[in-house]
Amino acid sequence: MDENKMVPQLRFKGFTDDWKQRKLGDFNVKTGPFGSTLHADDYVEDGTPIVTTEHFKTGDLPESKTGIPQVCAEDVKRLKQYELREHDIVFSRVGSVDLNAEVLKNHVGWLFSGRVLRVRPDDTIDSSFLHYELGTDQVRSSIIERAVGLTMASINTRILEETSFFSPQSKREQSAIGSYFRQLDKLITLHQRKYEKLLALKKSMLDKMFPQTGSDVPEIRFAGFAGAWEQRKLASLCEKFTDGDWIESKDQSDSGVRLVQTGNVGVTEYLDKSNNKKWISADTFDRLHCEEVLPGDILISRLPEPAGRACIMPFLGTKMITAVDCTIVRTAPDVSNKFLVQYLSSQAYFDEVNTCLAGGTRQRISRSNLANFDVSIPAEKPEQDAIGTFFGHLDNLITLHQRKYEKLKQIKQSMLEKMFV
Repeated sequence: MDENKMVPQLRFKGFTDDWKQRKLGDFNVKTGPFGSTLHADDYVEDGTPIVTTEHFKTGDLPESKTGIPQVCAEDVKRLKQYELREHDIVFSRVGSVDLNAEVLKNHVGWLFSGRVLRVRPDDTIDSSFLHYELGTDQVRSSIIERAVGLTMASINTRILEETSFFSPQSKREQSAIGSYFRQLDKLITLHQRKYEKLLALKKSMLDKMFPQTGSDVPEIRFAGFAGAWEQRKLASLCEKFTDGDWIESKDQSDSGVRLVQTGNVGVTEYLDKSNNKKWISADTFDRLHCEEVLPGDILISRLPEPAGRACIMPFLGTKMITAVDCTIVRTAPDVSNKFLVQYLSSQAYFDEVNTCLAGGTRQRISRSNLANFDVSIPAEKPEQDAIGTFFGHLDNLITLHQRKYEKLKQIKQSMLEKMFV
């Protein structure tokens, strides 16, 4: 916000007027019907949905009525005053009291429960603008600070009516801002759905492209490959199967040999945390007889979350070692590291890891337990390579949409700070 004028830091071209302060009490604020009016016994399987607290997502109501309590046509007539109209704004009255959602066309005619507060804007305000304005940190903090209740936060019509916000005097400017954020949300949702769909696809393909219990061949296989898969112990697939080094704080330095930590190990992904890099000197490397990690080695984190996750180490431009809670896996010449790291991302593998966890407050899996895991593997390395490459491409797509999704969320947060007063 400009300190001299009541205007945001960023603004669409052509708008110069000061913004003005308003309160939600300028509009109609209403609480939904309470238990004496609507009972759980009134719910039916196929009727009109009634929105309550648990149906709030961040900024959105559910797209369909699946899983939402519903009431019959007779009750809808009786509860007519609690019907939602397009452009209404609804708040969770208890729990996540700072969350609001705009009522869109597909929600028109839905009802709202006694655990929801409804704000009905008049024609002086654009509802999409108001929805995003009420989602800024400043307004959300204001609501949370004034909420009541010891065990669970709660707000009422009075608290909501006293909630202040700033808006442009021009409704055209309001609409431009609301439209901008609505389009941004559509992009965020698009990449989120692609990300979630690809995750589900990978999970399904891991189930189908690896043999299930009791079988020695997978359900789906690349053309040209036949014959039973082998069952081998994990350690037998490796030239090297050993833990990293115990490195204390006093052993660390500002440069030299890179110390890769468990936090750098993601599920099939190396996580480069540039603000938390650690090193030891070349002299310390020699003095402690450290085990060098080579590019192409697999690192398995024996600590949560989740324990047993693994990634292939890329070339970091320097000599590398790893922490004692990581197991270094260097595959044998007849074993594909790309195939093996995908096995180490399967749900069947993680389920087995969870049966072997031990320890106190921070459980872990031992290297000896990992070494004895049975791995189903094709006898031919070209088939291993084909499977590893297929899932590697899928991982790249998953990471691409995940990063776009996260980047767009960061952009939205930044714009919320800069485009509102």
